[in-house]
Amino acid sequence: MTETTTANPAHAWLDDDQQRAWRGWLDVHAQLTARLNRHLQATTGLSLSDYSVLVELTSPCASDGSLRMFELGERLQWEKSRLSKQVSRMQQRGLLARRDCPDDRRGAFVDITDAGRAAIAAAAPEHVALVRELFFDGVDPVDVRRLADFTDRVLGRLAHSDLP
Repeated sequence: MTETTTANPAHAWLDDDQQRAWRGWLDVHAQLTARLNRHLQATTGLSLSDYSVLVELTSPCASDGSLRMFELGERLQWEKSRLSKQVSRMQQRGLLARRDCPDDRRGAFVDITDAGRAAIAAAAPEHVALVRELFFDGVDPVDVRRLADFTDRVLGRLAHSDLP
């Protein structure tokens, strides 16, 4: 049902354009995530979750390929248990190392290993090419900038929201 109700705005339905945009956004995200995950696994043996962790640990925000566990979780927006299991799996495969934080006995650092650096270096070119093919090819650069502006605004509102 897409009928708008003004009697109780908190329970108002999305209008037709909002519903189409929202459902489209959810569908695009789900299909892209699934396709990128399948492709990474088939071509590199990495999952999209593996790749996401490695991206964060090779980003400029990660000094020397290292982040505190809680920082990595915040950057990925993952629950502690999910992150802990993911890091453990990647550690067993030699892609990451975990070390205790000297300043905080409860804290830990996650470090990318040489094998992790090699894995993302090998995976990135083909992954980026697939992202371009599936998401950006055939899209006008003006629309790409509009989408970037739109996502920046939404992320800004999320950052300043009091909701969990």
